[in-house]
Amino acid sequence: MKNLLIFPLGGNSVEALDCIDEQEYEIIGFVDDDTKKIGTKYCGIEVFDRSAFERFPDAKVLACIGSPYNFRKRGEIIAGLGVERKRFVTIIHPSAKISKFATIGINCLIMAGVVITHNAKIGDNVIILPNSVIHHDTEIGDNTCIGSSVVVAGFGKIGENCYIGSGSNIINNALVGSNTLVGMGTNVVKSVGENKKIVGNPAREIQ
Repeated sequence: MKNLLIFPLGGNSVEALDCIDEQEYEIIGFVDDDTKKIGTKYCGIEVFDRSAFERFPDAKVLACIGSPYNFRKRGEIIAGLGVERKRFVTIIHPSAKISKFATIGINCLIMAGVVITHNAKIGDNVIILPNSVIHHDTEIGDNTCIGSSVVVAGFGKIGENCYIGSGSNIINNALVGSNTLVGMGTNVVKSVGENKKIVGNPAREIQ
C-alpha cells in the first residue's frame, strides 16, 4: 500500500476521499497553507504544513486545487510545491468510464460518473467533477478544472488553466482559449479566445 498526501484541504480534496482506492493508498494527511487548519484533523486525517512533503519522502501526492478564483495560477501553485513529478498520482473513481483509447496525464482527479470517450486527451493537473462527459477526440489542457455535469462535444479543445463551470455545454469543434472562465450553465456555441470570462445561453463575454 502506498502512502498519500493530499493538497490542500478544500472541497475537491474532500471529494477525492470518495475516489481513492483504500486497498491501494493510505491517506496519511492533508497539506495546507492555512495556519488555522494545520494541526487539526478532518475525518480523522491530520493536516500538515508543506514540510510534510519532505517528512514523508516516499508518499505520493495528489494536488486538488480548483477554484474559479485561482484557476489561472493553478499550474504555478502546483509547481511551487517543489514535489518531483514522479510522486504525483492520478485518481479515477471506480464508476468513471474511460475509453482504452483515451490518455490522461499526471495529477488528475476524475470523479464519479465521468465518461471520457475515444481518443480524448486529458492533460496534467486536470480535475473533472462528477457526471461530466468528455467526448471523442477532445483535448483538455493542463491545469484545467471541469465542473460537474459538463458536456464537451467531439473535437472540442479546452486550453490550459481554464475553469469550466458546472452544467456547461461546449459544442463540437469549439476551442476555448487558455486562461478562460466559463460560468455555470453556459452554452458555448462557438470558439472563445484566451483570457476571457463568458456566461449565458448562448455564451457572451463579461468583464
